Amino acid sequence: MNAPSPAIVAQHAVRRLPRAALWLLSLAYVLSGFVGRTAWKNDDLEAFGFIWELASPLAGERSHWLSPTLLGQTDVNLALMPYWLGALAIKALPWLAPELAARIPFVLLLLLTLICTWYAIYALARHPQAQPVAFAFGGEARPADYARALADGGLLALMACLGLARLGHEGTAAVSQLACASLVFYALSNHTRHRLTALVAMTAGMLGLTLSGAPTMALLLGLGGTAVLATGTRARALDLGLMLLITWMCVTLAGSLDLWRWRLQADRGAELVSWGKLLLWFTWPTWPLVLWSLWRWRHALRRPWQTPHLALPLWFALVTVGGTWLTGLTDRALLLSLPALSALAAFALPTLNRGLSAFIDWFTLIFFTSCVLIIWVVWVAMQTGLPRQPAANVARLAPGFEPTFSIWTFALALVATLCWVALVHWRVGRHRAALWKSMALPAGGATLCWLLLMTLWLPLLDYARSYAPLSRKLSALVPPADCVEYIGLTRAQVTGLRLHAGYTFTPHTDTGNRCSWLFMNSRVQALAVTDQLLDHWELISSVQRPTDGNEWIVVFRRKQP
Repeated sequence: MNAPSPAIVAQHAVRRLPRAALWLLSLAYVLSGFVGRTAWKNDDLEAFGFIWELASPLAGERSHWLSPTLLGQTDVNLALMPYWLGALAIKALPWLAPELAARIPFVLLLLLTLICTWYAIYALARHPQAQPVAFAFGGEARPADYARALADGGLLALMACLGLARLGHEGTAAVSQLACASLVFYALSNHTRHRLTALVAMTAGMLGLTLSGAPTMALLLGLGGTAVLATGTRARALDLGLMLLITWMCVTLAGSLDLWRWRLQADRGAELVSWGKLLLWFTWPTWPLVLWSLWRWRHALRRPWQTPHLALPLWFALVTVGGTWLTGLTDRALLLSLPALSALAAFALPTLNRGLSAFIDWFTLIFFTSCVLIIWVVWVAMQTGLPRQPAANVARLAPGFEPTFSIWTFALALVATLCWVALVHWRVGRHRAALWKSMALPAGGATLCWLLLMTLWLPLLDYARSYAPLSRKLSALVPPADCVEYIGLTRAQVTGLRLHAGYTFTPHTDTGNRCSWLFMNSRVQALAVTDQLLDHWELISSVQRPTDGNEWIVVFRRKQP
């Protein structure tokens, strides 16, 4: 006998979240962080360097489309697709700045992630085993309305995840991997409802993961997810055959392009605490809801083949979280777990009691309101010098930073803050029965804080995270667009100086007089400076990146014969 569903939901509790509000919230979340800022160190700048060199080879360097290079080095992750998309966008939109054009595909990829997650949760919630308890005299939630409410809540939970904010708004392979994993999640969730669409999405997702540097993840998610579904449904032989064909295509593609990379680090026992801390903050606020969902639906999990609405996202979560544990505890690997965790969190919403829901609301309200106040107070301190302590902290952490005032960013930040006040008023006042109500404040607060950071604090963050200030300092010593040799500079440093100062870089060699200037990383100066080098070069100065006391560029000028 099947255990009764823990979800008890009446029809009035599945009122629809207004589509206009959901779209505006999603667009505000996606666009802030992609538009208006410059590329930041390190991965964001490195990825843009690969894209830029692929779209417009610099200093005579040729970057092959099947093997993109930067400074003559290939990407260790061999992520081809994100570089292709960025380079094609630069070529297709020559009237836009290369930085902005290269980000447009990643804007679309993040939107695709949100859309796929919504439709995946909607399909899973339509499964018979996911339905709420039927009332004796009727009045229970209708399946379509129930699924829509859960999908709304799951999407809000995804946007509320703290780890998605920064990493989801970078032009790196992590964003393309996230979008492709979401496509696979969508395809497996909809395989019985929309077979053709699911097949196309599965093909695109698995091939995209393969070309984004994660072929092993593609095989695990695709084959494992198919196995989960095949055990609980009457899988057609054609579907299984097509799945094997897609798998063969991925294996063949990865082998022909030499995309396989193995970085397993199984001995992680000493770093268990670090892994736990990463999970706690990166997946907040979904992980408490995931645990609650697994507990309340524990009886259904005894037969996972009959409950794909739990088994499928659980498989995705286990693979991605386990991959994080085995490949170096990187937050970029954990990024792929967020859609599945959001789906599991969505199934906790119809089982929350009033006390737990109130705790989530009050904690979220206090946390995000405090964050909003801090952001505004620090911004006022930057503009006016009062309060003195926040102003002194900014001056100490970002020496030389001069704040600017923009009426447009101020107006946008003010309107967003007023929307937060209206959302809080709505939450504590009316519509208490809405199923997705517990995720409204977390998603709204996370979006607001991210938007405020990308408006009020954006000049400060650009100053602290980009190479524009260092480029301005170097331009005072070395004319922009000059030829410069380098020793020990990172790929992010070279890309940043190329972008902001227009230097033409070439590696230093002992033979040949190519450039009049030499830049050297201070960390390799003691090893690189030799008598022979000093015979040909004159030390001019050492320039520090203002917000990093350990990052110095040593400038040499070639001696005249």
